[in-house]
Amino acid sequence: MFKGHPKGLYVAFFANMGERFGFYTMMAILVLFLQAKFGLAADDAGIIYAIFYFSIYALALLGGFIADRTQNYKGTIMVGQIVMFLGYALLFFPGMGLVFTLFGLFTIAFGNGLFKGNLQALVGQMYDNEKYGKLRDSAFSVFYMGINIGAFFAPSAARAIRTWWLHTNGYGYDPDLPSLCHRLIDGNLADTGVLQKLADQVTLSGQSVSNLSEFAHNYINVFSTGYNYAFGIAAIAMVISLIIYMVFKSHLPDRKKMIQEDASIIKMPWEQEKKRLIALGLVFLVVIFFWMSFHQNGLTLTFFARDYTDKEVNPLTFIFFYLPAFLSLIGVIFGIVLLVRKQMKVIMRVVGAGLIVVAGFLLWYFYSGFAPENTIEPETFQQFNPILIVFLTPIVVGIFAWQRKRNKEPSTPRKIGTGMILAAAGFVLMILASYNLLSPADLAGNPSPDRVSPYWLMSTYFILTVAELYLSPMGLSFVSKVSPPRFQGLMQGGWLAATALGNALLFVGSSLWVRLEVWQVWSVFVICCLVSAAFIFSIMKRLESATK
Repeated sequence: MFKGHPKGLYVAFFANMGERFGFYTMMAILVLFLQAKFGLAADDAGIIYAIFYFSIYALALLGGFIADRTQNYKGTIMVGQIVMFLGYALLFFPGMGLVFTLFGLFTIAFGNGLFKGNLQALVGQMYDNEKYGKLRDSAFSVFYMGINIGAFFAPSAARAIRTWWLHTNGYGYDPDLPSLCHRLIDGNLADTGVLQKLADQVTLSGQSVSNLSEFAHNYINVFSTGYNYAFGIAAIAMVISLIIYMVFKSHLPDRKKMIQEDASIIKMPWEQEKKRLIALGLVFLVVIFFWMSFHQNGLTLTFFARDYTDKEVNPLTFIFFYLPAFLSLIGVIFGIVLLVRKQMKVIMRVVGAGLIVVAGFLLWYFYSGFAPENTIEPETFQQFNPILIVFLTPIVVGIFAWQRKRNKEPSTPRKIGTGMILAAAGFVLMILASYNLLSPADLAGNPSPDRVSPYWLMSTYFILTVAELYLSPMGLSFVSKVSPPRFQGLMQGGWLAATALGNALLFVGSSLWVRLEVWQVWSVFVICCLVSAAFIFSIMKRLESATK
């Protein structure tokens, strides 16, 4: 998959992997942490979540402006990595108030603004070389896969740290308990029967809880502290990302040196620049509504996983939620691919057969140890999108390559429009899953009496992932190709700023969540995606002409 690409793609791939581990740790647990630690309502936590995600992308405009003015992309990226590490380190400390937490979030967002867009700009600059130009779309698909390898492990790592800390302090995990504990502490829990039952169940000593108030304070403290320690794991990932970048950054293009050798590379007539900037602005407008819908995975889709999805599953389903078993299953699949793929060398077929045997044994071993019913946790659903990115990227890249050989590959803007339609299809599936469920307002903070199979969410994540592969890496490729040379950092920042505006609108989901039926919330996102798709296809000729 890396065949024919410059070495700098490896560097960007692995540097971004570590940074995205921290980012997706935040995506998996931020709202849950805010509600568990501070007792925030869903819509209030959603506002903080939306502002954070707005900031983490909007500040890329500032990072792009700094890199374009100094032409020191690599130095700006390194400073961003250091700042992000400091932000995660601040969130590592337990017992801090909401203001301190918000300051830590801003620090992460500022560092990300210096890092993300400028790294994407460097990837694009490598493919300005005619030797690699035809591989630009594929390059950003591969780069995007690196993002999601880090993202795959993040939710499981965060969940494991939190659960380990609960067990260390004599407690089990239950997602309904933090809300009930806060209601008891605030004096808003008239009937303590459900709390008493759950408290007894999670107390590992087996003794009945005699003082619910004391239990509530202790459980909230231990529960939220586990999340603090998960942020510490994200800080370690940032250190790894920084080390990889510093050691191998010489393989990335040095823009300042290139301009000193040939100043003409950043010159372009204003009329041509204007045409390109307008095309980019139109694409930015469309993706706002994609990200407003897609990033509900860390908000309303997480609420749905916690409040409306089965908390216990059979052994077969639990394979997908227990990381060692899931990795074993992945190993079996990978071994089969090596064994049966055409034109594969004999040694690789032998490796494939061995992998099937070893991974298959481990899968059987883990499966045989599962209970008839196994507890799953809402954060774990966040792993499906990144692992599907990793699996599906080679397939999608292969499809594009097959179409390219036959001169039938869709243009980058057409791929983006297709992604919007696929995203709408994903939320249609959620409408079907949610149609007969009580609304959050009707539940009034109590556990839902009706829960649905986790396969609804898993299937939705599959469809949204395919949509993402058609839109996000293709958008990065489009920006890198169309951006006027003197605005490359700024335009990558513009793409992220459009993402930021979409993230700023995430609160729409959490606000609707507490006011509408669940299926009606998903209907709003279906409409947004379809309208956006219709718009991008209506301006397709203008967008395609800008890429020529």
